[in-house]
Formats: sequence, structure tokens, C-alpha cells
Amino acid sequence: MEDKKIYLLAELTILPGFLEEVKAILKEALIPTLEEPGCEALYETGRKDDPHKLVFFEVFSSAAAHEFHLEQDYTKRMFAALEGKISGASILTN
Repeated sequence: MEDKKIYLLAELTILPGFLEEVKAILKEALIPTLEEPGCEALYETGRKDDPHKLVFFEVFSSAAAHEFHLEQDYTKRMFAALEGKISGASILTN
């Protein structure tokens, strides 16, 4: 069976006062993520109607490539650094 691409749409609502810090945290992980084998795209944007909401669209060549991404130290540091700075549960569409 062929391993299919993974398309992810993630929405994070950032707590007031943390938006710039969170953007800096995410920026640190951007370049190494884009250099990963199997990372085909990673876009970050926001929503005009909700300036504290960040939206990410990610494409990985396979489930294994996405798992590789989640296992990287910079990805783990990013998730740890986001703790306490996000409001409610993140929305993740696969």
C-alpha cells in the first residue's frame, strides 16, 4: 500500500500578550521544518477577524515524514514553549 500525503490545517488561538512571543517561537522551528525530508509545504497566516488566531497549512509526503517532524527536538521545544500561551484546544484538521 502506498503511503499517502498528509495535509494538515491547524488553528491556534493565542492568549493576549503572547502573540509576538509565540510568533518568535514558531519562527525558530520554521526553517528546520522546511528542510526536513518529506516536508513539502508549511504556511503560516492569521485571520483578519481574529488577530490572535494563527493558521497553519502543512503538507508532508507521508505519515512517516510527519512522524519524523514530530520527533525532532526543535518541534518538541516549540510545543513545550507554547504551553500556557494558547487559549483552549487547538483545532487540527487532517
